[in-house]
Amino acid sequence: MCLNKSIFWNFVISFLLLTACSTPNKESATLLIYGGSIYTVDSTQATVEAVATKDNKILFAGSLSEAEAYKDDATRVIDLKGKTMTPGLIEGHGHFMGLGYNKLNLDLMNTTSYQEIVDAVAESVKNAEPGEWIIGRGWHQSKWTEMPKDMVNGFQTHYRLSEISPDNPVYLSHASGHAGFVNAKAMEIAGIEILPKDGIDKLEIEGGEVMRDGLGRPTGIFTEEAVSLIGKYIPRSTPEKNAKAFELAIAACHQNGITGFHDAGIGRETLALYDQMKRANKMKVRLYAMLGGGDKELLGEWYEKGPLIDPDHLLTIRAIKLSCDGALGSRGAWLLEPYADRPGHFGHETLPMHIVKETALNGLKHGFQVCSHAIGDRANREVLDNYESAFSELPGLTTDHRFRIEHAQHLNPADIPRFVALGVIPAMQAVHLSSDRPWAIDRLGEKRIKEGAYMWQSLLKSGIPIVNGTDVPVEPLNPIASLYASISRKTLKGTPEGGYEPEQKMTREQALKSYTLDAAYGAFEEDIKGSITPGKLADLTIYSQDLMTVPEAEFLNTEIEMTIFDGQVVYTKSE
Repeated sequence: MCLNKSIFWNFVISFLLLTACSTPNKESATLLIYGGSIYTVDSTQATVEAVATKDNKILFAGSLSEAEAYKDDATRVIDLKGKTMTPGLIEGHGHFMGLGYNKLNLDLMNTTSYQEIVDAVAESVKNAEPGEWIIGRGWHQSKWTEMPKDMVNGFQTHYRLSEISPDNPVYLSHASGHAGFVNAKAMEIAGIEILPKDGIDKLEIEGGEVMRDGLGRPTGIFTEEAVSLIGKYIPRSTPEKNAKAFELAIAACHQNGITGFHDAGIGRETLALYDQMKRANKMKVRLYAMLGGGDKELLGEWYEKGPLIDPDHLLTIRAIKLSCDGALGSRGAWLLEPYADRPGHFGHETLPMHIVKETALNGLKHGFQVCSHAIGDRANREVLDNYESAFSELPGLTTDHRFRIEHAQHLNPADIPRFVALGVIPAMQAVHLSSDRPWAIDRLGEKRIKEGAYMWQSLLKSGIPIVNGTDVPVEPLNPIASLYASISRKTLKGTPEGGYEPEQKMTREQALKSYTLDAAYGAFEEDIKGSITPGKLADLTIYSQDLMTVPEAEFLNTEIEMTIFDGQVVYTKSE
């Protein structure tokens, strides 16, 4: 009897051991999310029922029944209750600190007339210290509903601004960032006389323009490189203000479902700030920072030490930003043919083109991606030419360069196939069409608009991905607006019926991919983010409506309900 019991218990123990060895121990999830439409942007399974994350990684994506096996008492369960989830959105081209500063300075983005600008500055003057600079950004004369009587080359003059602020210097940046509007006091500080005593030649500056009236008097408008004549006199920001702007930018990203941000051009001080914020555990957005190409000393230092590929995936530095022309709004974009609304004017080459090739060669040699701002068709062609020349000189280093053109807004049709042929990625902000297309036709004329402006579908069909975004603070950070523009090609007021050049619309799937996986690809990060795939970073965005099925007319009503960054819920709309 005792022998039989011993045999029985030996059998039981052996069975339990065998079962334990044959059944794998499943990891426990930190988060389990289910109950709505989940779009993965993963070609192996476009949609799933549930997602499980562990710490800052995606653990599982698939059926709810399988996902529940990862749940234990410590797992936080999020029921979407019919809402929609996608990979965390990536702002593919913006200015991170500009986003924060716009919330600290005078925001003119919604002004619709010169009078509104004057009124806003007048209010600021009331609260300003004597002699204090008043700084703002966001005005755009082409979006005004009424125009002042006195205009020069399509821009307002400073006189009314100077009247309401005689003692406080004023600098108001154009929405594009490619022009500045100042008052008489600011010009006085900069040593620019209202009536130049030595003639007007001293106001000439290569790559920019000081606008003047028929008598040679500065109007207060400074474009492109001429902005530096004023900018060097504006007091530098304080460390406290910088830190505050950084925190405001982080909060704005979370509120807009943004978990990654391609920061298009930063300098030494901003790099130091980012390093400080990361060490203080305040880097709650994944920054892909582009070094400002205007600082040769800074570039030389980075060429020597090579790219920074952050193992924490919070701050990566492996790109260089070059600014090669201006913007259409300020007539600074560099064109092959003159502006339709300013005969004889071709825009500005704001950077000598030999520097593009020089930087491209250095980028290839030292492992840096080159990202060149080019809006006009001449600028795009010149950048492509110089990239191609560099590639031909160093063919062994071009296997996976992923060089970019930022904006690629207006292309000559002959240059469209060159993007895929050269492997150059266009980073295009779809919302620019919504804001600019109604007046861009005045700049370019119908033929150039229809054949070469905002050519999204033509580029996608050629086989090259598009990186989407907003160019914040040129446009608001809101990704819903840019996604809407991508699929509708309409203004944010829903006009015109059918959209502008509708054959160039993105599909909804293409638009979402441009804000997720393709944006990740544009930063060499498609293996760690951009899709809901096990093993990738747990960055997720949750919406009030289904982006793939909501009627177009209701698309702009979509709100960000929740943002999950690094596996942590960092924003909830209800809170």
